[in-house]
Amino acid sequence: MMLDLARLDQLQNASVLVIGDVMLDRYFIGDTNRISPEAPVPVVRVAHTEDRAGGAANVARNIAHLDGQAAILGIIGNDTDGRLLKNLLVKEKVHSELLELDDARTISKTRIISRHQQMVRLDMEDTFPVAQAESVKQRYGELVEQYNTVIISDYAKGTLACVGDLIQAARKAGKQVLVDPKSKDFSLYRGATVITPNLTEFKAAGGDASSDEAMLSSARAMLAEAGIDTMLLTRSEQGMSLITQTEHHHFPAEVLEVSDVTGAGDTVIATLGTLLSAGFELKDAAWLSNLAAGIVVAKLGAATVSPEELAARASHQWSAKTSGYHPSVEQSLLHIDYARQQGERIVFTNGCFDILHAGHVRYLAQARALGDRLVVGLNSDASVRRLKGEERPVNSLEDRMEVLSALACVDWVIPFGDNTEENDTPEQLIKRVNPQVLAKGGDYSIDTIVGADFVQQNGGEVAILPTVEGRSTTGLIKKVRG
Repeated sequence: MMLDLARLDQLQNASVLVIGDVMLDRYFIGDTNRISPEAPVPVVRVAHTEDRAGGAANVARNIAHLDGQAAILGIIGNDTDGRLLKNLLVKEKVHSELLELDDARTISKTRIISRHQQMVRLDMEDTFPVAQAESVKQRYGELVEQYNTVIISDYAKGTLACVGDLIQAARKAGKQVLVDPKSKDFSLYRGATVITPNLTEFKAAGGDASSDEAMLSSARAMLAEAGIDTMLLTRSEQGMSLITQTEHHHFPAEVLEVSDVTGAGDTVIATLGTLLSAGFELKDAAWLSNLAAGIVVAKLGAATVSPEELAARASHQWSAKTSGYHPSVEQSLLHIDYARQQGERIVFTNGCFDILHAGHVRYLAQARALGDRLVVGLNSDASVRRLKGEERPVNSLEDRMEVLSALACVDWVIPFGDNTEENDTPEQLIKRVNPQVLAKGGDYSIDTIVGADFVQQNGGEVAILPTVEGRSTTGLIKKVRG
């Protein structure tokens, strides 16, 4: 496979309507170091709570975090949880088409987490009546023409009681339809373009996973009987298999360490739907969806994947080109904001990084270790000339960005300083990023670090890191010139 990662710039062209059972995911997170005297259960001392869009709404937020245009259609109650869910979707840049019911409550799932492990999950849910599914169907008919791909996210809570009609309406309108199934009877999803069961759902529907040959044979029989074009079967530690009547592709699992599988299926179908909507070939989209699953299960809770993470993981594979994907400044800032919403700690540093050397690499790795994600502010060519002289930079801004972006410790590279000497400092960029940590080299003091006062006033910290003696771009240039 040869995939040009520059095509990830096309994800903004994806428009996806997600329809299904939405819910509010609530997390209570804390430490546990004793057993309750009342019963043989651990006591979790809650340090903080998090609320996230869950169920079908998590599929929609995954699409938005990949830069796709996402809309969600589902049912909520006229209650506090429903209003909270709608507000969360606004922050996630998801267009909300949620129907409020006075006589129902919003589905919610509360997870108690300690030391990166789920201790217990509390579900508050009711199955919605069929009459409400008809209301969803009516609104769906008004929306489906506006999107080029439909994702049906079935959690068997009643929203999709008319699922057959929804699929037929979309296919009649020329739309691709992807289904994350819950029913054992796949014929309910007749006409779908792609169905994405996990191994448990595949077996429950009659699939035979005793061998690869049996799996392929039974999957193709199921597709033929149900009238579905393609199956993307997620097989846990065995990876994924893309199966049609005429071909198949196996993708090995890409995760190094599993932290939490919550929402992994949502990420798979969201990534697949976004990529297909943006014009990717099915095989390429499935391969990247497998990479996305590997990224998300290494995170805690129902997490998402950014285009930068996907490009970085793909570029480390032998089959992908390592260059080409360059998000705009505004895209990068939006993705940084999404990461912060997920509780990730943002670190910022800046510099010219003209000729990258061992001192730079060690410094950047140390900076990244101070948090979860590292943003590098990079002086523009004009800015470097003003600071270093007319013979600098040796490497252009594009080349410097390319090299920095290839480092595993760097998540975003954002240029600054294009126009005037006033812009040679990263102050305005620091204010836009609003990092929790501002890092600089040991030749600075806190009172001389641009942006230090802003970061500290906003509850962040400033870190001064040691420099590597004898390592500098200026020294390298002198050495080369003799």
